[in-house]
Amino acid sequence: MIYLAQLRMQLERSFSPLACDCSVTGDNSLTVKLYHPVSGQVDLVVSGLNVSTLRTPEAVDALIEELRYELESNGLHRPGALS
Repeated sequence: MIYLAQLRMQLERSFSPLACDCSVTGDNSLTVKLYHPVSGQVDLVVSGLNVSTLRTPEAVDALIEELRYELESNGLHRPGALS
């Protein structure tokens, strides 16, 4: 699953200082969890992503933008938000 490792590293670079876990279920759906590496506080979990749609750099970029939007929408990642 080297692809998952690469995806995780790209997500962590995009959402630093957050850490990321990526896992694939038996039906090839992806779950992405973004969290604080020290406290373990989870900022975002998205499940049910179709792995087969993430084969191009553009698709991964689109996923990053969607995750960024979700983080901003939930208010947990805004500067000054309570930790």
